[in-house]
Amino acid sequence: MPDAADPGLLSLVIPVFNEHDSLAPLLAEITGVVAGIDLRVEVVFVDDGSTDGSWQLVRELAAKDERVRGIRFRRNFGKAAALEAGFKAARGGIVMTLDADLQDDPHEIPNFLKAVRGGLDVVSGWKKVRLDPIHKTFPSRVFNRMVGVVTKVHLHDHNCGFKAYRADVLRELHLYGEMHRFVPVLAAGRGFRVGELAIHHRPRKFGRSKYGWQRFVKGFLDLVTVHFLTKFGRRPQHLLGSYGLLVTGLGFLGFFALLVNLIVHQIDPAMSFGALTQLYVLLLSGGLVLGGAQFLFTGLLAELVVARKMMEQEPFSVVERTQQKE
Repeated sequence: MPDAADPGLLSLVIPVFNEHDSLAPLLAEITGVVAGIDLRVEVVFVDDGSTDGSWQLVRELAAKDERVRGIRFRRNFGKAAALEAGFKAARGGIVMTLDADLQDDPHEIPNFLKAVRGGLDVVSGWKKVRLDPIHKTFPSRVFNRMVGVVTKVHLHDHNCGFKAYRADVLRELHLYGEMHRFVPVLAAGRGFRVGELAIHHRPRKFGRSKYGWQRFVKGFLDLVTVHFLTKFGRRPQHLLGSYGLLVTGLGFLGFFALLVNLIVHQIDPAMSFGALTQLYVLLLSGGLVLGGAQFLFTGLLAELVVARKMMEQEPFSVVERTQQKE
């Protein structure tokens, strides 16, 4: 993303993966909608390794309309990578994302702009009436509830691809893996204002869904990662060190029990542990101490990595500064 975003420009970033039949109708809808807003518009299609001729169509659309730009990946890198590439190319002061499958209704664009201008930094779409089969909607509800409980960012639909951002948000975030669905969580962790907007959801007209059950497994693992990044990303030793001290303490407690057992054995051998029990306690205590030490040293290494990273990126987010009179 350019250092200076254009406040008079709206950037629409659209990841594309085998959506040839949807692209022309989608652009036509977008063109009709944005004719009624007070911003200039650019449309950035990011072809994530399509094999159905989507890129050829993107090139044709770009040749006909100077507002259209295209980015093509060498292969399929995933939606997060496509969004990251689109964000870097976007030049607008407000950036919106929507899917290319026509299920996101472009007529919601003015509503997103109104929400952003109302003071929000991130606006996440909420498919309040979702026209998808239950094998997609039910796991999604469970996942969204779980994300809210873990991260304290309560949105009805973290997975919705229809979102709007101020450009400042995207400058401070880096997406990888499947992190695109957690942008509101990551933004909230940086202090940005996050909200949601109920949107009109439409049934799929062309192609087929790209998501299966693997999506939810990956989503759960990414949720663990995001929770760690937002809570302990700049102080990993607070988490790893705490576990290390706890585990090491349990190990030393086992050693202390063996010491007490030795004293008891001197007084009354019948009251002490047997040799086999003592061996088990010794091995367990030694393993706990070694495991706790590994937690502590891993935490120290993580702190070194974070310290190095902080030299490249500020650990805070500034929204405004006062101007000194010259």
